[in-house]
Amino acid sequence: MTAARRLSLVTDEAHPTGPKGETGSLRVAIATEDMKSLNAHFGSAKRFAVYDVTSEGWNFVEAVAFEDVSDESGKHRTEGDDRITPKVEALKGCHLLFCLAIGGPSAAKVVSAKIHPIKVPQPESIEDVLSRTQTMLKTAPPPWLRKVLTEAGASKKQSFEDED
Repeated sequence: MTAARRLSLVTDEAHPTGPKGETGSLRVAIATEDMKSLNAHFGSAKRFAVYDVTSEGWNFVEAVAFEDVSDESGKHRTEGDDRITPKVEALKGCHLLFCLAIGGPSAAKVVSAKIHPIKVPQPESIEDVLSRTQTMLKTAPPPWLRKVLTEAGASKKQSFEDED
């Protein structure tokens, strides 16, 4: 079983970060190879950049790194080494997971951990992903995001009614 390595910012009491995040924020995990772009499949991602996103902005929370990853061949190992469960466990507490692709069994594990997987068709910068998420929070979120917000308790202060 592979352990996750975590890199997080050290902050003072005036600017805490950590597992809980800000009230009204979404914790977003992004599958990445270079910490600059969403450019990895879930199973083969060596790193996940984790951010808290609000309608006002975003904050880096941590980077989670893995050494033992899928080779994207589509074949399962026969020796029984589970590379997916440690990733899901490491991402618990996240509300959204952005990746280029995710297989059915992996998606089922992610969803059962109350993380909403989002497949993106092309690589794009992490900043673009965060900006788009922030815009969805500012405007009328789509129904799937409303559900995530409700489950996360982030929608208590927000109104999703269209304002004219």
